[in-house]
Amino acid sequence: MELLMTRGVSWAVAVGMILSGCAPSHPIGSGIAIRPGLQTGPHDVVLNGVRHWYRVAGAAPADAPPVLFLHGGPGQGSLHFAELLGPKLEPSLRMIYFDQRGAGRSDRPADGEYSIPLMVEDIEQLRQSLRVPQIALIGQSFGGTLALEYAARYPEHVSRLVFVAGLWDTPLQCRLRLKTLAERRPDGYRRVRADTLRPDGTRISDCELEMRGAGGGLAWDEYSNEAMYPVSSVRTRIETVEAAHGYRNTGEVGGALFRSGLLDYRFTNPERLTMPVLIIAGGRDGAARPEGLRELADRLSHATFLEYERSGHFLYVDDPDRFAADVIDFLTPAGRHRRR
Repeated sequence: MELLMTRGVSWAVAVGMILSGCAPSHPIGSGIAIRPGLQTGPHDVVLNGVRHWYRVAGAAPADAPPVLFLHGGPGQGSLHFAELLGPKLEPSLRMIYFDQRGAGRSDRPADGEYSIPLMVEDIEQLRQSLRVPQIALIGQSFGGTLALEYAARYPEHVSRLVFVAGLWDTPLQCRLRLKTLAERRPDGYRRVRADTLRPDGTRISDCELEMRGAGGGLAWDEYSNEAMYPVSSVRTRIETVEAAHGYRNTGEVGGALFRSGLLDYRFTNPERLTMPVLIIAGGRDGAARPEGLRELADRLSHATFLEYERSGHFLYVDDPDRFAADVIDFLTPAGRHRRR
């Protein structure tokens, strides 16, 4: 979803906004070339033939698994989360900031291969390289999609999961975004709805309607701010951090994923999530509407739902102290004891 931040991209890449040479690619499940473990600091590891970057930081409670952060975008990278939230989380958690294939400081796959199943296997190979039986997951936006799919594929390896403003049912969430557009910009919504047929007579999906209208005739940056940044300074903070390090989301990852079916994505295995799940929504998030995330919570057997009423899509930047406290309470034994 964060690809709304990217400017000057094609329609195919813009669809991903809803929401360096590299080694040769190998099939899913191929061996891990490097096993650096959990030493504090930055690391490179080869996963499915692609060099990935991650950094370990923070304290690890003796009885708590390390916490893997899965960024959104798709393709945004972990940098701004690590810099803006790391100082609040690391005194209590051992954090792993992981740049997915094609994002941040990780390499692009030589064959341009991006898919949810492949990226899930990247995560599993990373866990194996860390030599830990379980990990906790924090997944934000598209990172939430990967967290759900990994937890459903490998439930025995996930202790707890934090799902933050995530994507789990694209058609449903597009409908809710259009509903929000109708409430906030009725004139723009009417323009989007004026023509719902393609030239061949087939009906345009809600996601295509949303993107085709770029928010109903608004400039793209304006629509981005409307949907995701109710507090404009949040966007500035994120972009400032990333620009200082020379990183930006090129749109390659999101474009590839949406062209290969992410517009129709639905999470279909809620019964496999047997671990506790914390779902956090921003009340002012126009991209991942809280009512849609509440529906996901209702489908999970061990879910807790929180709504930050005044926050947007990047709710951990809007309200970092509350976010850090809630996540630490959920993920650490001491925090869970305080909640009882």
